[in-house]
Amino acid sequence: MGTKTKTKRYAMVIDSKKCIDCKACVVACKAENKVPEGVFRNWISVERSGDYPKLRMTFEPEQCHHCDEPSCVRVCPTGASWQREDGIVLVDYDACIGCKYCIIACPYEARYHNPETHTVDKCTFCVHRVDKGDLPACVETCPSKVRVFGDLNDPKSPLHQLLATRRHEVKNPQTGNGPQLYYLL
Repeated sequence: MGTKTKTKRYAMVIDSKKCIDCKACVVACKAENKVPEGVFRNWISVERSGDYPKLRMTFEPEQCHHCDEPSCVRVCPTGASWQREDGIVLVDYDACIGCKYCIIACPYEARYHNPETHTVDKCTFCVHRVDKGDLPACVETCPSKVRVFGDLNDPKSPLHQLLATRRHEVKNPQTGNGPQLYYLL
């Protein structure tokens, strides 16, 4: 988090071992945020391993990592990509010119070009819900409780407690972006 002091710092923990690939999170996100067909704010990556008859499939939920130092924000020529004080990374659709620089800059492939608005779009942690004190739709709808959302700065939050007691990792830490999507090991 650097030297910045924030009252809240939102993040998400993902326990991939609990994921059953039901895609309830994907459907909830699309419905809640009116995401057009053919594009997604979140998705499930599938990895297959092993040899017959000992095959294995693992499922890993993915979305925007709401980085502490987001490269997507740094490259945006209009300031349309921006970050709130609580860490949520957003797009100002009125300022977005659809240049796609932020899509290229994101090491998580979490942004897409919206075919209806001709702007860039991405996961917002359902900011409209979070601002009312609700959980993001993907978290609320998950039947196996894969995702845990909360405030990193609240030591009493389930998210904070998971990160304090369980081994975890982030993806592509070498980018310097400071991703705030944590995967339990």
